[in-house]
Amino acid sequence: MAAECSNYDHNYYKNVDERSVEERAIDDWLPITSSRTAKWWYSAFHNVTAIVGAGVLGLPYAMSELGWGPGVAILVISWIVTLYSLWQMVEMHEIVPGKRFDRYHELGQHAFGEKLGLWIVVPQQLIVEVGVDIVYMITGGQSLKKFHDLVCEDCKDIKLTYFIMIFASVHFVLSQLPSFNSISGVSLAAAIMSLSYSTIAWGASVNKGVQKDVQYGYKAKTRAGTVFNFFSALGDVAFAYAGHNVVLEIQATMPSTEETPSKTPMWKGVIVAYIVVAVCYFPVALIGYWTFGNTVEDNILISLKKPVWLIAMANMFVVVHVIGSYQIYAMPVFDMIETVLVRKLRFRPTWWLRFISRNIYVGFTMFVAMTLPFFGELLAFFGGFAFAPTTYFLPCIMWLRIHEPKRFSLSWFTNWICIILGVLLMIIAPIGGLRQIIQKAKDYHFYS
Repeated sequence: MAAECSNYDHNYYKNVDERSVEERAIDDWLPITSSRTAKWWYSAFHNVTAIVGAGVLGLPYAMSELGWGPGVAILVISWIVTLYSLWQMVEMHEIVPGKRFDRYHELGQHAFGEKLGLWIVVPQQLIVEVGVDIVYMITGGQSLKKFHDLVCEDCKDIKLTYFIMIFASVHFVLSQLPSFNSISGVSLAAAIMSLSYSTIAWGASVNKGVQKDVQYGYKAKTRAGTVFNFFSALGDVAFAYAGHNVVLEIQATMPSTEETPSKTPMWKGVIVAYIVVAVCYFPVALIGYWTFGNTVEDNILISLKKPVWLIAMANMFVVVHVIGSYQIYAMPVFDMIETVLVRKLRFRPTWWLRFISRNIYVGFTMFVAMTLPFFGELLAFFGGFAFAPTTYFLPCIMWLRIHEPKRFSLSWFTNWICIILGVLLMIIAPIGGLRQIIQKAKDYHFYS
């Protein structure tokens, strides 16, 4: 054991020393590797901010399309499967002695090879992170508009487009914060807000009570409609458990020593985060559906109209939360962009390079959000298409390739069950979401 530890230290410092001065300077500048001083509670609120997002507000609507039995089962299974796959990623962060896989694609390259790993992970990770940021742009704009309409009923109606632009203006400023640790205050506020508006959502639902003539059956009039809605709801649930895409990047901010590897504080934070996830998700999903039945909106705060002051406050909590969530998901994208600019295109790592590249990214997500503000349908489509692989089964495939558990052992069976469930989710969930996007697009007017 002592020899193993000594070898760990030797390899670690050897790897550090082999880097050139220029490489170390670049690592110190890039947002993921610039600071490794985070505490375990950073992991807790970063993960809460990443996982508990706009998706929680769509869970009662997902329940209305799944039904009581399948809905509860899918929520519970998703909670267990995603916690398991997240644990795998935390464990694999330092699977090679003396080396840290600070980014999702680095672990993918170790598992699948330098080129193949890059092509498997990076496109999916980018779809997830850019997709989430677009959805959060829409959510922030919608929540600001809802707040405005609630507190000023007699005011002139303002287009959603303008509220998305107002929301985006915050990110043109916050996106200049250099690293994960520098946005820890924003992330903490976002985590507190997520717990707050989730509590308001289910608390106001309890106060409202079961609505008159409530119905819990499927609302689609045709069997095909019911099936497509069921598929779409699976995507909504997948979107709600989407924190895996940034977990290695969060763990990269943790210090790691021979006595206390980074997985120890990281896992402690993950456990706290997943308890908060359960406290947020299950009451909102179950009580929201119990109150409104199959008439619930795709954002439960829209269904909850009174008390006005409380719902207005909840919408502002959502705004604060998605500000933090946007930054959490944008940081790995910034890291990829800046890595390409500095390492491949040989730009100097300067503040103006960061200023220009990040503002272009924020502007891009704002433009797409203003052009295609289909909130509920985007949840379902992105949830199935990209979140299912990166959250449900890609960590399991990596685990099988790296650890090579004995065939037909418990680990082997567990991982293959997760892989099969994840692949099914990836195939069928986007179908429902895409169908609903097409249906809504028929009557949509750009920038309305």
